[in-house]
Amino acid sequence: MYSNTDTEVDQSPRLGFSVPVLVLLAALGAPRVVLHDLDIIHEGTFTNSLFVFVPPLIWIIATLVARAQRPFVTSLAIGAIYGVFLLLGHQIFWDSALGGNPPALGGNLSDLDPAVETVILRVLSGLSSLLTGVIVGVATGAVAVAISRARQALGPAASPRSTATHHPASRAGGTRAHLP
Repeated sequence: MYSNTDTEVDQSPRLGFSVPVLVLLAALGAPRVVLHDLDIIHEGTFTNSLFVFVPPLIWIIATLVARAQRPFVTSLAIGAIYGVFLLLGHQIFWDSALGGNPPALGGNLSDLDPAVETVILRVLSGLSSLLTGVIVGVATGAVAVAISRARQALGPAASPRSTATHHPASRAGGTRAHLP
C-alpha cells in the first residue's frame, strides 16, 4: 500500500514546491484571464500590464527564495499549470469574450457543420492556451536560471542567507565564522 511521507506531501524534490503551492502560484495568473475575457481590463493599459507581469515575477521570486534545485523545471511546471488555467478560463468565458461573434473557419473549411467548426476552434484555442502557459514558464524559467547562476557566481555575498550577519552569534557580538 502506498503512503506519502512528509517530504512527499510538503515538497517535491524535483520542483521545489508541493503540488498545491505550484497550483496556487499558477493561479495568480487566472484573474487576468477572467477580467480580460469579460472585457473589464484591456490590453495596453497599466492595470492589464500589472496582471500580465506581476504573476510571473512572483513565480521567479518564489522559485529563487525557495532555492529550487531546478528553477527552470519548476517555472516550466508553474507555466504549464497556468496554461491549464488559461484553457479553462477561455473555454468558460468563450461566449462572453467573443461577444456573440465567434470566429469562423474559412477557405476549404468554411462549409463545415457549425458544431464541428466550434469543436475545432475550441480545441485549437485550448492548445494555444496550453502552449502560451508553457512559453511563459520557459521565459520565467530562463530568467530564474540566469539569476540563480549570477547569484552563484557572485558567491556568498549575493546570498542573504549566507552572510555572517544572519547568524545569531554575529548579532550578539560573537565572532563565529560562517561556513558554507
